[in-house]
Amino acid sequence: MIENFSLTKILKRALKNGGDFAEIYADHAENLQMIAEEHKLEKLISGIDQGVGIRVLWNGQTAYGFTNEITEKSLLSLADSVASAVQGKNFQQIIKPKQVSAPLMSPIAQFPATETAVAKKALVKRAEETAWGIDPRIKQVKILYADIDKRVTMANSLGELAQDRRIYTLMFVQVVAREGEQIQTGYYPVGGLVGLEILQQNPPEQIAQRAVAQALLMLKARRPPSGTMPVVISSEAGGTMVHEAIGHGLEADLACEGLSVYHGKLGTEVGNKKVTVVDDATVPNKRGSFLFDDEGVPAERTILVERGTLVNYMYDRHMAMKHGGRPTGNGRRESYRYKPICRMTNTMILPGQDDPDEIIKTTERGLFVKKMGGGQVNTVNGDFVFEINEAYLIDKGKIGDPVRGAILTGNGPKVLQTIDKIGTDLGFSLGTCGKDGQGVPVGDAQPTLRIPELVVGGAMDKA
Repeated sequence: MIENFSLTKILKRALKNGGDFAEIYADHAENLQMIAEEHKLEKLISGIDQGVGIRVLWNGQTAYGFTNEITEKSLLSLADSVASAVQGKNFQQIIKPKQVSAPLMSPIAQFPATETAVAKKALVKRAEETAWGIDPRIKQVKILYADIDKRVTMANSLGELAQDRRIYTLMFVQVVAREGEQIQTGYYPVGGLVGLEILQQNPPEQIAQRAVAQALLMLKARRPPSGTMPVVISSEAGGTMVHEAIGHGLEADLACEGLSVYHGKLGTEVGNKKVTVVDDATVPNKRGSFLFDDEGVPAERTILVERGTLVNYMYDRHMAMKHGGRPTGNGRRESYRYKPICRMTNTMILPGQDDPDEIIKTTERGLFVKKMGGGQVNTVNGDFVFEINEAYLIDKGKIGDPVRGAILTGNGPKVLQTIDKIGTDLGFSLGTCGKDGQGVPVGDAQPTLRIPELVVGGAMDKA
């Protein structure tokens, strides 16, 4: 999109009043979204969004602007506007952008563009008909299908030119079941940096069945006991716990600026020696993966906590320059409209040595969490609260009655320190992470693990 422009000229124009670093970011995104509710297709949204952003960094500060007018003349004008905000030292380096190589990853077997909107609507209809047809207690059904074909190009004053094409496909089914005055929901998503093959591996009917099964199960579930107890979190729950309770606190803009409980703790022991936490954008076809981050830094696997010791934060270029770190491929942005900030990609606790079944068998009583819900964390002190979508009591080492409305309350650093069992399995979840008004696709993962003491509470039933 901008490859034929004089990128050197534009970058030099952005740095004409000084600066430490300048970059050009361009993206072209083709989007399709379908939403079905109330037995009909409620929304069909498609379109193309494209634009270019220019950024200059100097003395720990940022100047950023963007435009939808993609001509060399308009980009030179934008560079002038950005440069007018800068008062820094003269930039002395020679700028000759050259292509940066990246590892081959995330092959796409079936590009969404090869199928018509009619064929995609048929996928939605299959899920919808299945969900409505399973049980009369299902009272609401919502199906979302979305695909994005996003091409990005980045050039900077270090002489780097990086290009990436990101194909995202997503489908989820959300249902509401009602029996008497009791109302429960079920939700099941599939997707990733992947094509339509994901819906061959996970047919729409199967996605609907799983969402409905969860809702119906929760109708007959009992209220959870309250208090402090052992909690076993299944690998099927994905990595919501690590993402919220640990991950955000390790993003360098929070960790280095004193807004995280992990501030100033590099090189110190922050968890059990069994615990290793990584952020890995190189995992094939996961929702948080890419070839390059949104600053042109190649994707990498970054070890954050190694055998209980905090060894690194997740840096974008700005925080790396400001605090003497190294960019780790964690500079991400929603689109050209936003400057990049420190963000997670695929964040996970690595598998351990414990058999997942034995973890349950050796737990006399407690709570088994199969599916996590939403959560939030105070990064300054590490305290978190999570809703649980599907959970069961553990009684004498066996999974017992389902419970509904469970809430987990705890502290991220304490959880890292007290985890005593880590399974050999690994399960992923997917989502869109919000931060500073931006949403980016992420993946999270963890093995089955046990936390000996965690506060369990209950939420009010929905009616």
